[in-house]
Amino acid sequence: MTATDPAMTALAHSWSALSLLHGRIESRVERALQAGHRLSAREYSLLDVLSRQHDGEGGHLQMRQVADSVVLSQSATTRLVTRLEDRGLLSRYLCPTDRRGIYTDVTDDGLRLLEEARPTHNTALREALDQAAAEPALAPLVHAVLQLQDGVQPA
Repeated sequence: MTATDPAMTALAHSWSALSLLHGRIESRVERALQAGHRLSAREYSLLDVLSRQHDGEGGHLQMRQVADSVVLSQSATTRLVTRLEDRGLLSRYLCPTDRRGIYTDVTDDGLRLLEEARPTHNTALREALDQAAAEPALAPLVHAVLQLQDGVQPA
């Protein structure tokens, strides 16, 4: 394969389109959440992931699982948790069965903020996808994202 190989060029263009779609969605969601709720998109994602925990078997996520869910390193996730804990939106406690483990829960204030922010998030997401769908290079990706929603169940 060479640098001008048509298959590699097409792959690079596809990757570029996917990156562009992601950037536009993230930017629109970020602006909307910041303006309406003083939340970043990452903070919203973290609150959303942690709000889905439960008290049953395997219901609480370890920090590495949380980091994977919000697509951050463990250290960046820990800093994000600390910021939200300082704002009273999260709390941490030791795992009752393994004192080395630390769990994080969303506080009542965090749940309230998350529920207030959810419509803003969803509207910004929908608007970003609708806008991208009007662009020929991004429309197939938007179509793929919309098809995925039928097969994805909330965690």
